[in-house]
Amino acid sequence: MQRLGELGKDEDADTIKAWLRSQYAEKIRERKRGALPEDFDKIGTEFHRWVGEHRSQLGLSDSEDFARFIERDFTFYGGWYERLRRASTVPTASLECVFFNAEHNFTLEYPVVLAPLRVDDSEPVARAKIRVVSSYLDILIHRRIWNWHAIDYSSMQYAMFVVMRDIRHQDPEALAAVLRERLDAESESFASNDRFRLHGTNGPLIHRLLARMTDYLEVGSGQASRYAEYVLRGKKGYEVEHIWADHPERHADEFSHPSEFQEYRNRIGGLVLLPKSFNASYGDLPYEAKREHYFGQNLLAASLHEHAYDHNPGFTRFMTETGLAFRPHASFKKSDLEAQQELYRRLAEKIWDPARLESDAVIRDGPR
Repeated sequence: MQRLGELGKDEDADTIKAWLRSQYAEKIRERKRGALPEDFDKIGTEFHRWVGEHRSQLGLSDSEDFARFIERDFTFYGGWYERLRRASTVPTASLECVFFNAEHNFTLEYPVVLAPLRVDDSEPVARAKIRVVSSYLDILIHRRIWNWHAIDYSSMQYAMFVVMRDIRHQDPEALAAVLRERLDAESESFASNDRFRLHGTNGPLIHRLLARMTDYLEVGSGQASRYAEYVLRGKKGYEVEHIWADHPERHADEFSHPSEFQEYRNRIGGLVLLPKSFNASYGDLPYEAKREHYFGQNLLAASLHEHAYDHNPGFTRFMTETGLAFRPHASFKKSDLEAQQELYRRLAEKIWDPARLESDAVIRDGPR
């Protein structure tokens, strides 16, 4: 409890809520007017009373039961909650997706990730379960972002309760199969929105998404990860750069109205991440002038220039292995942006591929 308190205010209570919800909540308030609070809701507001009213369900009848409840169960689930919270603030080996989900302030991940754990799980088994569930959430969150769906607590609460209940105490392989089936059954994916773009409120989401894309490309090409650098915003950080400067008159041959130009300009295929200082110096230049400076930046931006393909065996191997059709663009017309839009979509499908759940489920020794 002392260690949990060190994590932040109310973390001790939040731990108990996540633990009890993950293992015992069987119902949630129905989504209709006048519906009464159920297990999930009551645990969130009055877990002390809920425990007292559900002693039989919790197997609490004598002093030995209460000792087990705290000394074994709470110690196990509370310990893992603490580790998850620490992994949510600093990228941790084999728990990276816990960090990525937390970047979106997705607090529902904690009870969902704890749900399949059993008190007799070994360290490797528990880690495999956590990898599978956190990867599932990472894929689901980014599919929703790509299709302009909300990922806030109220929008996701009911769906996450259902997932939590359905995966409770599952083994890693069964867990991967259940969650893969859920993803495959989703009606929307990256392919269902070919016009994904930057708009008034999704700037931070686009920034993190581009950081993941850039990092995936570079790591896959044999470079060291620089995600922590790319995701940083502010004066010394990075920002979303429009490949087209905000000059519709330069593109009057392809767009009859400035609003159509703006819609295309904001599509993700027309965006890259660059240092904030770069945008201030070069952002207003025509593409043909800017792309010379892109070559000295991250690989996603540099790939627009033909020199990025010279003597770069790691990049060449990445393209061969993934089948992603990166190519330089001497100019950047409407068709070039459409090609980049399709390339980014396919890149997103590689990063957030549901097939990775099977590999996440493999039980392997890892850092404690």
